Amino acid sequence: MKLQGKVAIVTGGSKGIGLGCARVFARHGCAVVVAARGEEAGRAAEKELTDKGHTAVFMSCDVTSQQGMRALIDGTVKRFDRLDCIVNNAGWHPPAMTIDETSVEDFEKLLRLNLTSTFMGCKFAVPHLRKTRGSIINMSSEVGLIGQAAAPSYVSSKAGQIGLTKALAVDLAPLGVRVNAVCPAGAMTPLMREWADTQYDPKAALAMVDSWHLLGRMATIEEIGEVCAFLASEEASFMTGQAICPDGGAALGYRR
Repeated sequence: MKLQGKVAIVTGGSKGIGLGCARVFARHGCAVVVAARGEEAGRAAEKELTDKGHTAVFMSCDVTSQQGMRALIDGTVKRFDRLDCIVNNAGWHPPAMTIDETSVEDFEKLLRLNLTSTFMGCKFAVPHLRKTRGSIINMSSEVGLIGQAAAPSYVSSKAGQIGLTKALAVDLAPLGVRVNAVCPAGAMTPLMREWADTQYDPKAALAMVDSWHLLGRMATIEEIGEVCAFLASEEASFMTGQAICPDGGAALGYRR
C-alpha cells in the first residue's frame, strides 16, 4: 500500500499500459482517475477497480484539447481535494511510414497527441503537485532513445517527452516535484494485437516481437504499471529526470 492516501491521474487509463498503471496504483492504495476518450472502456475500467474495493473514477477527456486537459485536472482536485501524481500515458503509434509517406499534417497531429498532451498535463498539474510535493511520470518509449525504422513522427514525439522530462526535472526539483519518464520496449497491449492482426500470421508476428527481448517475451501492462508505481512512491524519493527502460533486455537484443 505504498501509494495509500495518494491521488493519481492516468491518461489513456482505460486500456493497455494505462489500464495496467490504473490497476497497480489502485492495488497500492491510490485513488485513481481513469482519463480516456472512450466512455464504454472508461466505465468498464472504473467498474473493474471499484468492484475490487478500490477508489477509482472515470473522467472523459480528449488529451489533445487544452480545455479538456485543464478540466480533467481541475475536476480531479475538486473531487479529491489533492493531486499527487499524473501519468501522461495517452498516445498512439501509427503504422510504419517513412518520411516520404508522412505528411506534415500527420506529423503535427501525432505531436499534438503524444507530446503536446504531455506538456499540457504537466503544465496544468504542476500548481497542484507543488502542494503535495508530488510527481510526474511521462510514458515515453525506448525508441525515443535508440530510434526505430519507418517511424519518424512517433520517435520524434517520444524523444520529445524525454527531453521535456529532463527540462522539467531541473525546473521543478526546488519545489519538491519529481519528473521521470518510463520507456518500455514491447508490451502486450490491444494496440500490439491490432498490429499483429494486420500481419499474414498474427501469432508468428507476436512471437517475433517476443524474440526481440532477451527475456523471451514482451512486458505485461501490469509490469510497466509497477515501474510507474515505484516512481510515484516515496521509494523513488531521490529519483528525478530519469528515463527508465523496462525492456526485458530488448536494447541489448537489438544489437545481436
